[in-house]
Amino acid sequence: MRESLFIKKNLPRWKKIQEEPTDDPDEMAERFVSLLDDLSYAKTFYSFSKVTRYINGLAAGIYQRIYQNRKEEVGRFQLFFRFELPLLFRQYHRLLLFTFCFFLVFCIIGAFSSAHDETFVRGFLGDEYVNMTERNIANNDPFGVYKDGNPLLMFLRIAVNNIRVALMCYVGGIFLGIGSLYLLLQNGIMLGVFQYIFFSHGLGFKSVLVIWIHGTLEISSIVVSGCAGIILGKSILFPGTRKRLESLRKGAKDGIKIMVALIPVFVVAAFLEGFVTRYTGMPLWLSLLILTGSLCFMVGYFILYPIHLHRKGYRLNAAGKVVFPFSRPK
Repeated sequence: MRESLFIKKNLPRWKKIQEEPTDDPDEMAERFVSLLDDLSYAKTFYSFSKVTRYINGLAAGIYQRIYQNRKEEVGRFQLFFRFELPLLFRQYHRLLLFTFCFFLVFCIIGAFSSAHDETFVRGFLGDEYVNMTERNIANNDPFGVYKDGNPLLMFLRIAVNNIRVALMCYVGGIFLGIGSLYLLLQNGIMLGVFQYIFFSHGLGFKSVLVIWIHGTLEISSIVVSGCAGIILGKSILFPGTRKRLESLRKGAKDGIKIMVALIPVFVVAAFLEGFVTRYTGMPLWLSLLILTGSLCFMVGYFILYPIHLHRKGYRLNAAGKVVFPFSRPK
């Protein structure tokens, strides 16, 4: 049977199941069995079609209703970080890509401007910081700034500052996303200028090995928090089928969930900056191990793992609850 004919034949029944939910156990069971038959047929002949995912979603919805009073096999904390949060990110991957590209463009602008205007670096970072960095470079200790002060106090100060910046990126989204974009612009240029200083002195590779030990988590989290702010702004500008206030509430709720997930990442980044980055002479393999591990975590958890769950059939319903495929997690 052609896919178009299969859809035409069954669409009215699917629409009724979707638009007219029932609490009658017998009817629910009948609908569930019929959807399983449709799903089995669709997976056999149209395995990569949207209709297969559509039927799976309908069947999974009924499955959830049947087992909604069943004791959870997955704890709430585990459910949030293992399924709910990654699936939430999957919905906003395009916005995350936009945020990353926006941030990267202004990093490049910062580096390019520094290379063509000597006053730009000092104007952006300040004379005091630039003079200190140049003194450290002249004394063959270019990253000496990370060795100053008590590690614990440094860790606490950096953690508080990073979380503050991230929250500003998120809250800035209430101004139609403009506040978040401005902070991303500012931090992007600052990063470009900062990296240019070391590359212009022939310390580019060394700076990556040292600074990005903590910078991988820190900068990635700033980008993600900027994305949370843009989600908030988008919910106001483009409410879709929802009322604007309802859309704002959903955008704010989704953004808060993202920010909650970023707090432990910022804490780990601050720990690395306070206690690990100061060892600028650490072996190359150890530095690369920390860099690679941090990058794999950010890309894996925020990008690859959500895609994996989505392909396995996990979804979030309209209420933000996890809709499992038929093989429940243990």
